[in-house]
Amino acid sequence: VQLQASGGGLVQAGASLRLSCAASGRTFSEYDMGWFRQAPGKEREFVARINWPGNALYYGDSVGGRFIISRDNAKNTVYLQMNSLNPEDTAVYYCAAKRTGYSRYEYWGQGTQVTVSS
Repeated sequence: VQLQASGGGLVQAGASLRLSCAASGRTFSEYDMGWFRQAPGKEREFVARINWPGNALYYGDSVGGRFIISRDNAKNTVYLQMNSLNPEDTAVYYCAAKRTGYSRYEYWGQGTQVTVSS
């Protein structure tokens, strides 16, 4: 699976952004999809995960209630709607894919930069 993340940018605090991750290669609908982020000097952090049917959603503690993960299996794309952004959300955001029932993410996208100014 090849993953291409897009949609990052520079926004002010309180704004919204929607990230997209387009997948190609193996059957997209066989994989659970996740979003992670990594800020400078910090460890990579789990943001959100969605199972392959799209009916089970999981969020990291720092983004729950503000971010929404979704997917369109017909378009081989997973989305991350980010609302009420604050400077602490500044990071490189990565999408990743894993087989259902496995804990390890096998495939990673290249990342997209999100910068939130105060």
